[in-house]
Amino acid sequence: MRKMSLYALLLCGICFFGACSKDGEAGPKGDTGAAGPAGPAGPKGDAGQGGAGIIYSEWLDVEYEAVKEESDENDNGQLDTLFFGARIEAEKLTDEILSTGDVKVFVNLGSADEKEIVALPYSIPFYGATITPSYAEELITLIASADAGTFEDGGAKYLQYRYVLIPGSEEARKAAGIDWNDYKQVKAYLHLKD
Repeated sequence: MRKMSLYALLLCGICFFGACSKDGEAGPKGDTGAAGPAGPAGPKGDAGQGGAGIIYSEWLDVEYEAVKEESDENDNGQLDTLFFGARIEAEKLTDEILSTGDVKVFVNLGSADEKEIVALPYSIPFYGATITPSYAEELITLIASADAGTFEDGGAKYLQYRYVLIPGSEEARKAAGIDWNDYKQVKAYLHLKD
């Protein structure tokens, strides 16, 4: 009998809710109730994006110099170019960043209006072209297989460089999802303006 009562109650509930329809008109809007008391303050949120502690340069003009050596095979004493070198002074590049952080250098192969930005080291094997950075306190050194210095053509500058210094802090660890070799991701994360 008890089992039968449970089924009857369940059947009545189904019939009751099944009889309701949504075809009726909505009633008039009621008055807004009084505001309740303010709740307690929530916990402090995580730091927002924007790269707290991360340092970056403007787009820099860089000049390369040929590094030459006298060739033994050359009878007339001419010098052969070994490579091209450039220096970027970065006074905030500290021993701490070198030891626990990261340094990224980007080059804009295009112009400011038509960007083609790549991370260093960069190479085009077909042409044998390379640009490789190395880092020391307050200094970024660039070695290239050809003159990869900034130049101007038709009023636009090409081959400008930008560096990003990433301290090995908690803020930098929060950015672990960033591909630091992808300039678009770095630009979005740091809110860089070109």
